[in-house]
Amino acid sequence: MTPEFSATGYRDLIAAILAKGYRIRGFADVQASRRDLILRHDIDQCLNTAARLAALEAEEGWRASYFVLMRSEMYNPFSPAGVRALDEISAGGHDIGLHLDAALYGGDSEALESAARRECAMLESITGRKIEMISFHRPAPNLIPCEYILAGRGNAYEPRFFNEIGYCSDSRGDWHHGPPLEHESIKAGRALQLLTHAIWWMGAPAAPEEKLASFLEERLSNLESELAEHCTIYAPRRSEGKA
Repeated sequence: MTPEFSATGYRDLIAAILAKGYRIRGFADVQASRRDLILRHDIDQCLNTAARLAALEAEEGWRASYFVLMRSEMYNPFSPAGVRALDEISAGGHDIGLHLDAALYGGDSEALESAARRECAMLESITGRKIEMISFHRPAPNLIPCEYILAGRGNAYEPRFFNEIGYCSDSRGDWHHGPPLEHESIKAGRALQLLTHAIWWMGAPAAPEEKLASFLEERLSNLESELAEHCTIYAPRRSEGKA
């Protein structure tokens, strides 16, 4: 049975994999023939939600890799809230990497290289730590697997992380590669890269579209609060709406 998409379900899922003799490893330490588990999180929508999942993992003594978008309409890593969330993730002992939106640069390898260097430097200026790994957001098919190194960093889609070991993702809120506990790599006792997105796991169990709707409502509420705080002419309107 596959655990439900909730905080409890996530804890149960990872515990079930570890109960099969797996150990959590970073990208630099994984070996294909061992029961090694890479916990990878691409942060597509919300840094605060990712920080909550990072806290859960820290409580369990689990170490994961969190990949951050630098060019996104969803969140701002440079904002006070964004910096706090990244500090909290780092404080939990987790690694932070760059989630590079490859779709912005087409198939131009030189543009990707330049963007990777620039965005890694931006993220390093926030975290104060060297960025060692990159994962792609919205990659073109020719980038999976990724046969070349960008900006001197490792890539989560290198053949050694994508082909030589197992890969399983909860993309769009479902297991499109099959449930992790039924994955062929788990059955064979080989290494697995498990990609999850915090937004599907935090909060009450719900359909993916309902989770996204709740996220949107929360974002709108936060935006209204910021607007009222920084633009005093809006504050009376907000008060009237709550009356």
